[in-house]
Order: sequence, then structure tokens, then C-alpha cells
Amino acid sequence: MRPATIRSLLVVLLIALVAGWLAWPTNTEIDLSVLGVRFHRDIAIKEGLDLRGGIQVLLQAEVASGQVIDPDTMIAARRIIENRVNALGVSEPVIQLGQGNRIIVELPGVKDPDQAIKTFGNTGLLEFIDAGASFLPPGTSVTTSLGGPTAEIAPITDSPEKRVFQTIVQGKHLTTANVGFDELGRPEIQFAFGDEGAKFFGDFTTANVGRYLAITLDKQVISSPVIQSPIVGGSGRITGGGPRGFALEEAQNIVIQLKYGALPVPLKVVQNRTVGPTLGQDSVRKSVVAGLVGLGIVAGFMVLNYRAFGVLATMALVVYAAITFALFKTIPIVITLAGIAGFILSIGMAVDANILIFERMKEELRTGRSLNAAIDAGFARAWTSIRDSNVSTLITCAILFWFGANFGASIIQGFALTLAIGVVVSMFTAITVTRTLLHVLRDVRFLPSSGVFGLAQRTVRV
Repeated sequence: MRPATIRSLLVVLLIALVAGWLAWPTNTEIDLSVLGVRFHRDIAIKEGLDLRGGIQVLLQAEVASGQVIDPDTMIAARRIIENRVNALGVSEPVIQLGQGNRIIVELPGVKDPDQAIKTFGNTGLLEFIDAGASFLPPGTSVTTSLGGPTAEIAPITDSPEKRVFQTIVQGKHLTTANVGFDELGRPEIQFAFGDEGAKFFGDFTTANVGRYLAITLDKQVISSPVIQSPIVGGSGRITGGGPRGFALEEAQNIVIQLKYGALPVPLKVVQNRTVGPTLGQDSVRKSVVAGLVGLGIVAGFMVLNYRAFGVLATMALVVYAAITFALFKTIPIVITLAGIAGFILSIGMAVDANILIFERMKEELRTGRSLNAAIDAGFARAWTSIRDSNVSTLITCAILFWFGANFGASIIQGFALTLAIGVVVSMFTAITVTRTLLHVLRDVRFLPSSGVFGLAQRTVRV
């Protein structure tokens, strides 16, 4: 074989082996150590709510009797919850508006339901308040000048429970919030204000050195530090109470709430229940059978119609399936029934490029061209059709994904995403894998007795 063909074949074999290992169902993690650098990644198959189950939470807006909430307010609340849930790393969530100022949240495979609910359900109202000479222990409930649902505004007294604390700046003034670590390695929350917040914060800390500046989240104190010096740079940090400070997960959850803003309306959990898979393993098994049957039918059609080259196309199709499923596991893509449907559909579409190439090759062979020239001409002349058909499919996938993202239809998003990945991988396998195998066939000068594609032997020259 030619050196270029050998190199291409080795690359294809390496990709196929790696993809096959990643796609194998029993392989659930990558754990490598190269030159002292350790790389670890979970590649377990992630199933959606319809296949795995999860939690369903019903949230309702807390409003005064007779008060009417603007529909835009509930839409904004839903979007903020969706952003918080996505930051938790939960894929394929279902978040939709319900009747009576309610929001329905469905999360597949959540390990800690209580912590998840606390993260996306809390109002997320951050306030820096003037505590004066009083140290407020973490967890203390307070009333602030910003108001809120926790208590009515009362005259200022020495009792933290009855006193109204002046709000200096609030979460809306933040521009960034991240988890960092102090000099002892304890988690802390690092933040920065915009110009307006930086001025308020700088003026207050300059005039109140030696006094307490309490930090509250949803009217509960999370930290109560002493102002040791003026903070005029517009940035600072929040440390947790106690010698150990924040737990890392607690700091991460607070940052999520701060990053994606306070909810425009307070919400309470009306119902919280664990739901089982609506479809379950039986549907997964039937889907796998359907995929194998579809793959077998497509492979049979290719072999019967294109003979030896159909076998090569089938081999490329197997490589395509391995690469696609490996990407599903490593990205990762949450597998739902809609996603499985997109994958099965993409299997049938994966042979489109091969059919176009082979038909062009047949035309070239019928004119008396050599096999070498027919292969090159087949790929060159079929490329524009392959490109245009796949680009049109990708545009459709983008429209479906946008529709699902803006209207809360995550099932449509999953279908569009798996189909788009399948289309991109199919272009690679058709142009690279199939072409490499054809070049191998050409270089070893293998030709079946019936000729290429069943054409008479005398019309085909290698």
C-alpha cells in the first residue's frame, strides 16, 4: 500500500479503537496519568428523567391576598431557575410554568434533592447591611430596610429580631461572584461591584472602620465580619462563620444564586416528590433493538446494492456508531427517548453520503474510467451535494434547539442535539473513513469476481 494510505488507515484504526473503548457500556470513567498529570473524567451513560427518574418540585409564588403577579414576572422567575439548574450540572431538566403562579421543575438523577431545591428555590437576595456594633451570628434572621416577606418593618431596637438593619448594597450591584480559597485553603466567595455599588461600599466602609458589616442571603446572616480598613476597590470576599468557614458545596451554591440574580418574586415549595422513570429499561431495550435492526437493514441494503464497497460502507457505519455514542458519553449528552430517536434517525442518514459517492463512482466506471479515477471523481463531484444536504439538516437542528431552549421543550433540544452530532460525525466517516477504506481496496488491488458494484469485470480497470 502507498505510505499515505497506510498513515490514513492507522489514524482511522486508532480513532475506531478509542471510540469503541469509550462507547463500550461497561466503561464508566477515564483515569489517566501522563507525565505526572492525572486526568479523570466520568463517562457513565447519563439517562434522562423518562428513563432514569428523578425529582419533581412544584413551586408557587408567595403573594399577598388579592395581589396579581404580572405574567412577565413568572417568566423571568422561570428563566432564573433554569439558569441556576443548568449551573448545577443537571442536563435535560424540564422547567415550565403551571397554573396559579406555579413553576414545575423536573430534574433527572439528582443526588441531593434537598440541596438542589435550596439552590434553585431560594430567592437569592444578597444584602450587605449595617450591623453597627452588634455581631450577628450566622443563621440569624433579620429584617432590613429593603423589606421582604420575613417580617414587617419595626422601630429600631437593640434586639436583632426586631431591629431594622440598613441595607448598604445588594446583589444587583454585583458584577462577578466566584468561589476562591483563603490563605488557609478554606472556601470563600470572591465578589466585585459595579461603579455604583463600589462607591456605596467604599463610602460606607471608609466611615465605619471597626464596626460590623453583616452579609445576608434571603434575610439570613451568612457572615458578619468587622470592617478593618476602607474597601474602595469595589471588590471583596465573603467568608463563612466558624473556624472551618463555608463548605465547598455551600459556597458553590451561594455563588450560583448570586450569579444568576435574585428571583423577582419569592417562591415556596408546594410539593416535592421523587418520580420513577416514565418509560424505563423496557423502552431502552426496545430502542436498542430498533437501532440494531435499523443498522442491519441499512447494512444489508448497502451490501446487496454495492457489493464489496457496501461492506466498506457498513464498516464505516459501525465506526460512525462508535464515535457518536462515545461523544454522547464524553460530552456528556443525557440519553432520553427523544435523543435515542435522533440517534437512530441519524444512522439512516449516515449512509446518504456513501450512496451519493458510490452512485457517482458507478457513473464514472460506466464511462470506462479506471477505479482510481472513479474514486477521486466520485468524492469530488459528490461533495457539494453532501455538504448542502447536511448543512440544511444542521440548520433544522439549530432551529429545533432554539425552539426548545426558548419554550422550555428540553425533549426537542435533546432530539436536535443528538441528530446534529450524528450528522457531523456521518460527514467525517463518509469523507474520511470510507475514503480511506476505498484507497486500501485500491492499493491491494482487490476486486470481486463480479466486478465493482456488480458491473461487468471488463468495464472496470484498476
